[in-house]
Amino acid sequence: MDLHIVIDRSQPLGEQLLRQLRGLIRSGRLATGAQLPPTRLLAEQLGLARQTVAEAYERLTLEQLIEARRGRGSFVRALPAAEPERPAPTPVRLASAARIAAFQALPVPLLRFADSPLARWDFIGGSPEPALFPHEDWRRHLHAAQRQMSQGGAHAPPAGLLALREAIAEHLTFARGVRCSAADVIVTQGAQQAFDLLVRVLVGPGDVAAIESPGYPPITGLLQAQGARIAHVPVDEQGLVTDALPPDARLVYTTPAHQFPLGVAMSAVRRRALLDWAARTGAVVIEDDYDSEFRFEGQPRDSLQGLDTDGRVAFVGSFSKTLAPSLRLGYVIAPLALRDALLHAKHLADVHGPRLLQHALARFMAEGAYRKHLRRCVAEYGLRRERLMAGFAGALAPWLTLLPAEAGFHQAALFKAGSDIDATRLAALARRVDVGLYPLQGFGADRDGLLMGFGRITPDGIAAALTRIAELLAP
Repeated sequence: MDLHIVIDRSQPLGEQLLRQLRGLIRSGRLATGAQLPPTRLLAEQLGLARQTVAEAYERLTLEQLIEARRGRGSFVRALPAAEPERPAPTPVRLASAARIAAFQALPVPLLRFADSPLARWDFIGGSPEPALFPHEDWRRHLHAAQRQMSQGGAHAPPAGLLALREAIAEHLTFARGVRCSAADVIVTQGAQQAFDLLVRVLVGPGDVAAIESPGYPPITGLLQAQGARIAHVPVDEQGLVTDALPPDARLVYTTPAHQFPLGVAMSAVRRRALLDWAARTGAVVIEDDYDSEFRFEGQPRDSLQGLDTDGRVAFVGSFSKTLAPSLRLGYVIAPLALRDALLHAKHLADVHGPRLLQHALARFMAEGAYRKHLRRCVAEYGLRRERLMAGFAGALAPWLTLLPAEAGFHQAALFKAGSDIDATRLAALARRVDVGLYPLQGFGADRDGLLMGFGRITPDGIAAALTRIAELLAP
């Protein structure tokens, strides 16, 4: 069977194939029970690597759109029947109605991106390149982890498997100057769970919490859910303005290595000032080490946790940016004073994390595959960063200035003084030419500009997209 699939060589091949196969199934053009071509045959027809086709089939299997039948091939599964329309529910009076309404009103700006399709050339931030995921290595370690699990118990400790905590502690000591051992590591379901645990343990109704402005939107929602009073602290070219920190704050959230969304790094002077402030006030500093593994220039800056001598810094990291968001694996390096409370909160939240993935990641890191993968990612993202900087120095120079960033896979661009360009309108126009743009105002910025992520767009795609943006801006 020949499938009508068109491959654009300038775009990620696997993502194109997956998207088109998914569309054929969901639209009904590939009917329930239809057999897909063998991976080798489809790869030959499309001029792709067989592994690329196999990975697309594997994703479709995970999404329950196809099923593999041993010795026969892959077949389209029946799509779930659409639920019949239900009558409007009768209003029910609940004693907790006010609390329910408060949660319904919480800001969740990133939720709208979850089911939204990406543009062909999309500058979404915080999203790594799926094509860089080390499928072969990961599959090998996953299979080994399955064998290992068959010989062990059913549950992992709330803090996470010891082997993974040891691997994380060793990596952070080497790569980020963090002072920790396995006992300090709590493995979480992504960085977001780490933030949730810290906020729940540290603040209650009426307590003051300081966050960067502009900053990471989900932190605002977590704090509001606890009833905290939020102090928005400005960010300049040296990072968080420590002189503006309120003296009564219980915690401060910051992204010192690569500020979200402006991309600046916190200066050494500000780092020392922040730690001095925390020592004076007794507050806890949440250090979000957002995508700092991808460093392109200069010497690595010391982590706040590595400089901390008073046990005030909770260091949070994640494998969502370096490997894949779908793994939902992160960690917090907990100060001694918080460790037991965080472990109790973690146990009450989910008892323990996914043992299979923790086993696989522990093996992946211990073998050195993680560091090898990071080097490959830095090389690829470095090429994309160079292409982005070249475009802003060339075609977009009349309208926008790209803010410097030493690390990470996004940079911020500000409209030049005197510009009357509206970022929201520009983003809407860009969508019409298949370019995804994200205004800084969506992250609380008081300056007109754009967040330019380059995790999901190839170097050639960056050049093509910036050309289209320049055409939209041209008089």
